[in-house]
Amino acid sequence: MSDILQGNDPYTGPSFSLSNRLKRLAWNIVRSLLFRTSPRPLHGWRRFLLTSFGAKIGKGANVLPKAVVWAPWNLEMEEFAAVADNVTVYNMARITIGRKATVSQGVHLCAGTHDYESKNFQLYAEPITVGADAWLCAECFVGPGVTIGEGAVVAARAVVVKDVPAWTVCGGNPCRPLKPRVIRDA
Repeated sequence: MSDILQGNDPYTGPSFSLSNRLKRLAWNIVRSLLFRTSPRPLHGWRRFLLTSFGAKIGKGANVLPKAVVWAPWNLEMEEFAAVADNVTVYNMARITIGRKATVSQGVHLCAGTHDYESKNFQLYAEPITVGADAWLCAECFVGPGVTIGEGAVVAARAVVVKDVPAWTVCGGNPCRPLKPRVIRDA
């Protein structure tokens, strides 16, 4: 069940339930004092902090200290997935990062948006899935509801608003397929 309030006036009141706001307050205190200040090699410490707030983190997965995770309880990372510094994980809905997938510096994973045709500018969220072995290059943007296929590569600064096919190199704004990803020596 989503913590997003329905039919509210976002200009005069909150968009999230009180329990959601309190959880985020607690997480932001921990993130500011213990997560963000942790030395870069302490991957296990940051995994512990994230899982303490409900994240599902696989063996060997790494999140660097300058990454911003909005709601750990909506984050799932499979084994050896990596999130670099300055990544924004804006996970109002679940964000899943597959096995050995790499999310490079400055990437913005945005699972929330507004219905700009609704009277109250309704906030809503849709999950994002990054497939195993995918690579999101520096500073690309991935919007709500997008699935990045297994093994796909999204070029730097691409804007992804539709699904990306598996084992395909994509780029641009809007992001579109450029060529198949072929692994040499396979």
